[in-house]
Amino acid sequence: MSLLERLNNDMKQAMKSKEKDKLSVIRMVKSSLQNEAIKLGVKELSEDVELTVLSREVKQRKDSLHEFDKAGREDLVEKLRAELAVVELYLPKQLSEEELSDIVAQTISEVGAKSKADMGKVMSAIMPKVKGKADGSLVNKFVQQHLS
Repeated sequence: MSLLERLNNDMKQAMKSKEKDKLSVIRMVKSSLQNEAIKLGVKELSEDVELTVLSREVKQRKDSLHEFDKAGREDLVEKLRAELAVVELYLPKQLSEEELSDIVAQTISEVGAKSKADMGKVMSAIMPKVKGKADGSLVNKFVQQHLS
């Protein structure tokens, strides 16, 4: 089942069960995917592009969550946490810290990185491997730990 089919089914289910917040988030995600397809001029997005759009949606919400948390807006923080939980349902299973650490170590040895000067080379090699499965800032943190 494609991501759009899953979103449509979940949207129908949310309508039936009168889950307005979940319905709203699903519509936003679906809209983002459709806008990306229009932007790229294709009928269907590849799985890779779908992951990119979902990751962008998660990142936007996490950034907003951080800002609202700093501003002390607990009402908006709770709303965003609920939205984030819904969006994350459509992402692939996230890598554990051990799995991510193993992938980072393996990639560093593949690339032959020795110091933090090789950080860009490692990041560009590792991000396609963990796309949608790990947060970029977490990957960055592990790469820095392994290179120091």
